[in-house]
Amino acid sequence: METLTGNPLIKALVILFLVSATTATGNTPFIIAHKKALLTRLKSGTERVSVSIDIYNQGFSTAYDVSLVDDSWPQEMFGIVSGNTSKSWERLDAGGVLSHSFELEAKRQGMFNGVPAVITYRIPTKASLQEAYSTPILPLDILAERPPEKKLEWRLLAQYGNQISVVSIVVLFIYLIATPSKSSAAKASKKKR
Repeated sequence: METLTGNPLIKALVILFLVSATTATGNTPFIIAHKKALLTRLKSGTERVSVSIDIYNQGFSTAYDVSLVDDSWPQEMFGIVSGNTSKSWERLDAGGVLSHSFELEAKRQGMFNGVPAVITYRIPTKASLQEAYSTPILPLDILAERPPEKKLEWRLLAQYGNQISVVSIVVLFIYLIATPSKSSAAKASKKKR
């Protein structure tokens, strides 16, 4: 037990847990935001980026004047197809979730490293705005040449699925009949004595 408590990593995790527990039990909002980006290649050769941001209030009070700004998408690299990169809400209740999504179209090829979105909100007990950051996205390889993916042909599986299942059941039945069980092998060895 002494080696566990003497480990600096364990101490850091315990301190982090205690700090987060005291923050969560306070009478303030605790904002967590998750940012996701999904690349979709269109038949025309262009690529679209679908971005969604979910904002969670894990605290015990309401956050007011919640605004989201995600200006990490440069205009020379992306064009907005639908939605906006910013959004505002009047409030986010305790335990509530807000979601925002928008779609971009890639203009040029290259790697893109996005930064977290910024969420600002107001707490009634404090005059200044509070800030929270979303999770960052993984690097996106925009308009990259990708080898074709080898997917299971669902069409073939649907067409020949019945035959495959019947053959596998017959093979399993023959295997069970052909292999001797342990009890019959033990009886055979007793009879030889």
